[in-house]
Amino acid sequence: MPTQTEKAERFLALHRGERPLLMPNPWDAGTAKVLASLGFEALATTSAGFASTLGRHDGKVTRDEAVAHAAAIVAAVDVPVSCDYENGFADAPDDVRTNAALAVNAGLAGFSIEDYRPGDDAGIYDPGLARDRVAAAAEAAHAGPAHVVLTGRCENHIRGVTDLADTIARLQAYQEAGADVLYAPGVSDLASIRSIIASVDRPVNVLALPGAPTVAELAGAGVGRVSVGSAFALVAMGALVDAATELKEKGTYDFWAVAGRGMVAALPALN
Repeated sequence: MPTQTEKAERFLALHRGERPLLMPNPWDAGTAKVLASLGFEALATTSAGFASTLGRHDGKVTRDEAVAHAAAIVAAVDVPVSCDYENGFADAPDDVRTNAALAVNAGLAGFSIEDYRPGDDAGIYDPGLARDRVAAAAEAAHAGPAHVVLTGRCENHIRGVTDLADTIARLQAYQEAGADVLYAPGVSDLASIRSIIASVDRPVNVLALPGAPTVAELAGAGVGRVSVGSAFALVAMGALVDAATELKEKGTYDFWAVAGRGMVAALPALN
């Protein structure tokens, strides 16, 4: 089993290859093992996917639950694991720093910090506060022997703010604050992606959304990483709904064809 330091170094290096790092998002130890067995070189948790396993909506997982979940994924596989750490489960930079240290102690190779505040007063953080929160997380991520890879996330484009100039300015600030990777989920047109990449000096992650450029096109644009967010968890949920609907409404069992493919892929990966 590689050490945390080795996995963190490997994780960062994977962002600078000839093609983007393809980083899928498992939602439990079993799916992590299957994805690793399929050859993916790094994995990331999904806050929405994990929340669904608890019967909750995204944003309804506690800090301690997220840390324990991340540690379970880390323990399940040998590849680097990054954590969708939401907003760091705090508003104030000092609290973000404390919570980021807990993520580091879970053995992660990386984690992300969002600039969006959930809850009754939900909204995008003021740019200055958002930068300070990333700086605090970076201090914790880089304080120990492992240079844990911090991803600074600008949530504008999945929160109804389509101001690309503001998104770029925020990502530049997060770079200056110490983020190792930059991420603006929801930006999916190639021209905007190219503008972001040209404006920063860190690897850029792109979320694979319907209609987004292909991996080959993203590679040509210089994207460093492609992730899927909750998509794979939703695909699994869709297969469950389809199978249950077939059984309930048709009384047939064609769903076993999909189940069989799952068994072939999953059983060798589990122990």
